[in-house]
Amino acid sequence: MKLLSDNFKVFYFASDFVEPYVEIITLKDSKRRQSLCSSVDSEAEEPEYQEEAEGALPVLCDCSQLLGDQHLEKLAAHMPARTQGYPWQLVYSTAIHGSSLKTIYRNMASLDSPVLLVIKDMHNKVFGAFSSDPFKVSKYCYGTGETFLFSFNPDFQIYRWSGENSYFVSGNLESLQIGGGGGGFGLWLDADLYHGSSFSCPTFRNASLSTQEDFIIKDLEVWTVGT
Repeated sequence: MKLLSDNFKVFYFASDFVEPYVEIITLKDSKRRQSLCSSVDSEAEEPEYQEEAEGALPVLCDCSQLLGDQHLEKLAAHMPARTQGYPWQLVYSTAIHGSSLKTIYRNMASLDSPVLLVIKDMHNKVFGAFSSDPFKVSKYCYGTGETFLFSFNPDFQIYRWSGENSYFVSGNLESLQIGGGGGGFGLWLDADLYHGSSFSCPTFRNASLSTQEDFIIKDLEVWTVGT
């Protein structure tokens, strides 16, 4: 192996008749790798690096009142591959922006990336949803099968798309709904982000995310987790 510059490495194969393989690592990729790993030995082999990167926690660009390392580790492991390696940015927080569903929609108007909704209820249970699309007002359901529900109540549980229907996300000025089809929503929030509910639904075949199907929201955050 020969180093050509900080961004180029050349690997030589056994045969003299094979052109050298050049791996181009852009500056952006280099910075992304550095953010994933707290420390990487410059002489480490590639397989060792990959193992270290996979266990790294996401980088939060803002402080979170709801997400600790135990939450980040579990959630990051189940995020789609397209979200890996990017820092998480806080889009909305009740502690900063107040309690308003309209503000959530307004803060996400310019987004085109997945989002993570995290809730803590009055019983201090943490749960929420990953949405493949930012939240918006729409007459129709939107989102993809990447969308899932999760709960730390008390152990981590994830509820992925069952394939039974495509009622991933829908929203209006009165409420936000995630999952449905069986007379109740997997996760439902009112316009004031005060009352919420979580019922078993065909979309995710989930259990109630909180200890009670109807709950009071204590804190809520939304993070964007992609490009």
